[in-house]
Amino acid sequence: MFYLCSRISIHVQETDTPGELLVTRGDSLRHNPPEEAPAAAYPGEQDPPGPIPQTPPAKLEKQIPKGAGKISPLQKQSSSEGAKAEEKQGLGAESTKGPRGARRNTGDCAGALGRQQDKGPGTRHPEPGKDCRAGGVGRAEVGRTTPPGAEAGSVVLDDSPAPPAPFEHRVVSVKETSTSAVYTVCQHDVLGGGRFGQVHRCTEKSTGLSLAAKIIKVKSAKDREDVKNEVYIMNQLSHVNLIQLYDAFESKNSFTLVMEYVDGGELFDRITEEKYQLTELDVILFTKQICEGVHYLHQHYILHLDLKPENILCVNQTGHQIKIIDFGLARRYKPREKLKVNFGTPEFLAPEVVNYEFVSFPTDMWSVGVITYMLLSGLSPFLGETDAETMNFIVNCNWDFDADTFEGLSEEAKDFVSRLLVKEKSCRMSATQCLKHEWLNNLPAKASKSKVHLKSQLLLQKYMAQRKWKKHFYVVTAANRLRKFPTCP
Repeated sequence: MFYLCSRISIHVQETDTPGELLVTRGDSLRHNPPEEAPAAAYPGEQDPPGPIPQTPPAKLEKQIPKGAGKISPLQKQSSSEGAKAEEKQGLGAESTKGPRGARRNTGDCAGALGRQQDKGPGTRHPEPGKDCRAGGVGRAEVGRTTPPGAEAGSVVLDDSPAPPAPFEHRVVSVKETSTSAVYTVCQHDVLGGGRFGQVHRCTEKSTGLSLAAKIIKVKSAKDREDVKNEVYIMNQLSHVNLIQLYDAFESKNSFTLVMEYVDGGELFDRITEEKYQLTELDVILFTKQICEGVHYLHQHYILHLDLKPENILCVNQTGHQIKIIDFGLARRYKPREKLKVNFGTPEFLAPEVVNYEFVSFPTDMWSVGVITYMLLSGLSPFLGETDAETMNFIVNCNWDFDADTFEGLSEEAKDFVSRLLVKEKSCRMSATQCLKHEWLNNLPAKASKSKVHLKSQLLLQKYMAQRKWKKHFYVVTAANRLRKFPTCP
């Protein structure tokens, strides 16, 4: 069974004020005229294009909510492409090794390529849950449907935008009342967890709305300020690719953040399922939505600073829609206040974080580049045998395009990654430039040519099975470790 929804095309034109958009609706999707690349990829770093809200300094939180359950047993892909990938890659044995050789670092600043297309908001909403049990969503023929009247054998790719949260955006104040008076929190239904605590499925008693409750343990006044900063950041977010906050409660030893619930699980868990056949076009659709979410954050002067696979959830188990989660480490960016951080997961850290240098918008874009590389190849570009080796690869920008895993991928895809994994942060593409890049545009033409299943799926299966760091939070003492890392001449 499938559903047909009406489409409304929305054309978005950036203005000089962050977060201000000019929206036009029409019956058909049209391209905006090509625009000149901005003089600086990140104008806000020097001269912000508008007044910046005065805000209290942002704090840190401990870890992310996890939307996925346990990893299912891995099986081999049955397609002929998968069989060939197994022969060549030995089921991804290299996925735990570091880069295979230094690649020529792209020193030129990235230009804006292609044209930006934006589509209207989705019309489907998650159905409110009536009990603690997750709704059953089919997994067969994931992400693709054949509508009535379509030619036999034709495939229609689901490129509709992510649906909004099933509630209006709200500005949440932390309440000092009991969560149980308003919500039924399913203690046995754990969606994820980490050092911060756990995320549980919950239901609003008055409406039956299905939500997620992130329970965060607090032991000190600083811990409380950290959580309040997360609430403050989430109150400013209203975008279909960013998870939404619904309510917040404070008690003696914990906070409970009640948020939008999605049941698709983590992106990497989803695409490594046996029945999912990953193509380059799939990666384009996922990457474009990640960039759209990051673009919104940066337009509102917010740095996520913890972008990684676990923080990208699928809306459901049948489409391509994703949402970015966990703003516990997010910071408000103030151009005139230099910001340094010393936290994150080693594989996805930008060089400036490892070197304990100033961070800004390009810091998030580096992480987008790492995630895109992994989606395309199934390999982690900087992963070494130890954290120290991984960070050594990062500070030297030591990576390459593996010949076997990138075989058959477009030059546009390689160019996109090359313009993000650049050591000099001012030369990385901004989120705006990413959305204009040719690789993320002209999707109808790409859809007619995209029939090749990517080898990255098998390698990602191996990666997911072997990563034992998934539920462990790394604190990077970059300043102390820096002297151990040789730098590029």
